[in-house]
Amino acid sequence: EEGGEKLPASTIRIDAATIQNMGVRTAPVRTAALSKSIRALGTVTYDETKIYAVNVKFNGWIEKLYVDFVGESVKEGQPLFDIYSPELVSAQEEYLLAVSQLESLGASEYPSVRRNAESLLRAATQRLAYWDLEKAQIARLKKAGTVKKTLTIYSPASGVVIKKDALLGHQVKAGMHQYEIADLSRVWVDVEIYEYELPYVKKGMDAEMELSYLPGKRLKGKVLFVYPFLSPKTRTAKLRLAFDNREGQLKPDMYANVFLESTIEDNAVVIPQEAVIDSGLRKLVFVSLGEGKFEPRPIKLGIEGADNTFQVLEGVKAGEEVVVSAQFMFDSESRLREAIQKMLEAKAIPPQSGPSTDDLKIEDMDMGGAEDLDINDIKMDQ
Repeated sequence: EEGGEKLPASTIRIDAATIQNMGVRTAPVRTAALSKSIRALGTVTYDETKIYAVNVKFNGWIEKLYVDFVGESVKEGQPLFDIYSPELVSAQEEYLLAVSQLESLGASEYPSVRRNAESLLRAATQRLAYWDLEKAQIARLKKAGTVKKTLTIYSPASGVVIKKDALLGHQVKAGMHQYEIADLSRVWVDVEIYEYELPYVKKGMDAEMELSYLPGKRLKGKVLFVYPFLSPKTRTAKLRLAFDNREGQLKPDMYANVFLESTIEDNAVVIPQEAVIDSGLRKLVFVSLGEGKFEPRPIKLGIEGADNTFQVLEGVKAGEEVVVSAQFMFDSESRLREAIQKMLEAKAIPPQSGPSTDDLKIEDMDMGGAEDLDINDIKMDQ
């Protein structure tokens, strides 16, 4: 007992010298912002919204290539190839004819003639526009007044050529992709996380990434999308992250270490992970009561937080001190003390009352029927 209060049998007392020799350390139970850290492996890939396909809407033949290998960087508006198309030549001839008719009939005294000439020119101009001729190209055609045999196809965006099917002299069918150009100013990173980590990830949360060839440097991005299904084989969830890449440091198919951190609670009761003794059946900590006394106390844990901490739902409160080293020796001593105490309590229970052998007297024994015994009838085996 201590101050009239009986301590549990499992409570142990250790003198100051032994505490120092054992290297006992304690840490306070505290309230802090609880966050969940997730680390995963990611793969850099293309931003699918910034991939551009280059094709034409008519049949023809490539007569000149300006960009002739995969991986070449191009600028928006840069020439890619020249193409010859009989259909395009006919369309240019029709356009020039419509221009000529409007010039000759524009001063006609008949309004219907002028309207017909204007309508024909609009139709011819629209046909060229539908075939992706730019206004500047149409203006040059009108100014030159002569049909151009080939049409130059320009890059729709700045980026890198990631696919090329165009070859010199190659026949091109309408709709066939000749180039694919990817803008790498922003890239995606595909990440897979475990199913139990999924509740802590949300669209729009911050993300960080490290690359092996840029040690010590963390790039910042965002969670762009959380896939609404799991992989049936690995039971993992897939995330899509977005990172700025205007410096060109990120290359598709690179591996990266990705770090996510989600704040769960602002004022949670937390303890160091090393303070917890987990036997598989129960979890407990040793609470320092002062003056060399330590009490084992079962606890209920929540989630595992960042900085090697556990959330505590029941068992301890903020301000108490828990043991973070040598607690396994404490646990053995505590169990031994508890077992001995139970044995002592069992011995202290008085035995049940009953007749004592010392009180037995031969005179009190009932020998009824003894006179009927005939000793002569008893035979001894030889």
